[in-house]
Amino acid sequence: MEYTDKEFCLEVWGPMACFTRPELKVERVSYDVITPSAARAIFEAIFWKPAIHWQVTKIEVLNPIKWASIRRNELKFNKQESFFIEEERTQRNTLLLANVRYRIYALLKFIPIQKRIECNGLYEKWYDQQKGNYKESLNPKIDGEEVSLLRKDENPAKYNAMFERRARMGQCFKQPYFGTREFAASFRFVDPDEAPLNSDKCYYVDKGVINLGIMFYDWDFSKIYNPEKQNVDYKKAMPLFYRAKMNNGIITVPPLNSQEIIR
Repeated sequence: MEYTDKEFCLEVWGPMACFTRPELKVERVSYDVITPSAARAIFEAIFWKPAIHWQVTKIEVLNPIKWASIRRNELKFNKQESFFIEEERTQRNTLLLANVRYRIYALLKFIPIQKRIECNGLYEKWYDQQKGNYKESLNPKIDGEEVSLLRKDENPAKYNAMFERRARMGQCFKQPYFGTREFAASFRFVDPDEAPLNSDKCYYVDKGVINLGIMFYDWDFSKIYNPEKQNVDYKKAMPLFYRAKMNNGIITVPPLNSQEIIR
């Protein structure tokens, strides 16, 4: 059966944000705008299940890009054993974004049971493909909830309704944030029939094309599962990049299988 993926929109804002460039991690420097992976994490903070996957499609930059600099006391490096903190403390500068506001769009992509097993070997632990039922795993608390809800004839309509209800009420599983956890993000659900962007809502609506350069896209987790050892090795996750361009305040995000993705 074929399903139609529904697109949702959130308006998110906050006083500060830091989407760290991977080449500048000691003295942190943020990207100019939010990255697709950070936008996806906001949707997942509101609602996520093993049956769905969020694909960011578009980002609208509402506020002008403003920079701020802060200096904080941090540790020189992570240590497992005990140590005297005064000897390992150092000051590091962070160049971050100030007063950010975006509209982020994403497709809620429903994953049928069969494709769920194909795309991630972890599902083989709790779903018996031959018998067509669910097995107990290491987390019986989650199993007790999922087994009663998930069925072979499930459809994306219930997941669409669950997300929309949670987003409208301001509910989230964990606090969304802009890049790092200390920069919390506020959000609201945007109705599809809401007025389009204009110069009053979006600063860049008449500014033309702005090239933002190569930007981090997301992580490729397709090869992290080892079926022989039946474990997950997150070191095998591969970073993905893309060339970001903002056209009158709108950044179009290519899909994962696009040729625009730099692997």
